[in-house]
Parts: sequence; C-alpha cells; structure tokens
Amino acid sequence: MLAALFLLASTGCTVTVEDPGYVAPPPLPPMEQLEQAPLVDPQEYAGGDDILSFVTEDRTVACSLTAARGPHINLPYEQNTFSDSENNKLAIVPVAHCELAKYPKPVPDDVADDCAGTNLGYLGGVALLTPDKATYGECRSGVTQMEATYGPRGNKAGPIAELAVLGDGQNLERNGLRCSAYNGGVACGNVSAGVGFFVSEDRYELISGSPESTAPAP
Repeated sequence: MLAALFLLASTGCTVTVEDPGYVAPPPLPPMEQLEQAPLVDPQEYAGGDDILSFVTEDRTVACSLTAARGPHINLPYEQNTFSDSENNKLAIVPVAHCELAKYPKPVPDDVADDCAGTNLGYLGGVALLTPDKATYGECRSGVTQMEATYGPRGNKAGPIAELAVLGDGQNLERNGLRCSAYNGGVACGNVSAGVGFFVSEDRYELISGSPESTAPAP
C-alpha cells in the first residue's frame, strides 16, 4: 500500500472521482451563446458567392449565412432567383437562413404572410434572420429541402447531405450575423442589435429585444 501511494505521489497522477450530486449548468440563452462561444475558421464552410453553410451533427438543421435581395435568398441547396438581373435594383442584405428536417408549427402571432391573400400554406420549418428582424415560417406548398433530405421520408442525398458539420458549441460569423449549433438546435443572431432566433425540431424562439415569442413543444 505504501509503495502504491509513493508511486502515485512520485508520478503526479490524479484520481478523478465522479460527484453524484453534480448538476450540469443549463444551456446559455441564445444571444449569450452567440456572444460567448468561440468563432471557428469559416474556410471549411465556405461555398460560392461568399456563403457559409453547415448542417448540425444530428442532421436536424441546415443553415446558411448568406445574402438576400428582397425576398430572394441566395442558397446553395435551393433553387432561387437571387442572381436574376431584374433583382439587381434591390439592395443586398446579409441574412441567416435555417431549414429543419422536423419542426413545430408557427404560433398564430408569428405568421408573417397571408400567402397571396389565401391565409393558407404558411408552414414552419424555416427561420430567417435579417440584421433587424427574425421570422419563423414561410408560404410554401411542399417540404423544405432539409425535410426532403433528412426528414421522415428523406433520401439522405443531395446538396444538403454534402454540407460540412458545425459541431456542438461551435460558432460561425459572416457580415455581422452569427450562427451556433448548441442545445439540440441552432441559434442565429445579430448580437449588436439583440435580434435572433433559436430553432430545433421541437421548439423555436424569436428574439427581438421585446418579450420573446416561443412555440411550445408538441
């Protein structure tokens, strides 16, 4: 016994004993996560046209830090009209855009479009951040590209399947907007303006500097 104690002391070894009473701290609020999490090298996530894109480790959320002209968003995995010459007159705005494979419905107060006057077809599964506003949901008639890839009937192939993984706790930034994979989802925000969102497969949160709008888990 003395020999064993002497060996531990002489080699500088330590013994770690698990504390059964330890409780892990809760996840940071989304804007604090975006402010405090270290930024990673964006090179691995860079695509054409100055876009940063990633998918989460569990393949539930895919996001791009990109640009928009009006409603036209430049996404590497969605057909879009961002580069059409008729849109050149529109200002280019940095945005963060996320799609989910499974997702909650928008709460009524967060429905941001009447879908051409029909008030039908405003679906969840997509979150958009501009420098001064965050929204959840959009008008569409089908599934998101992320849902088509990793949803219940997804084909597990295509452009989204080729995106680089942003590890849990990692943080990316482009043109003043940040996105971080954490807490089972993704937070994106404009930290200086206090505007952002958090999305996961069972809940979402919109942050605007005013009382937060949160959809309950189904």
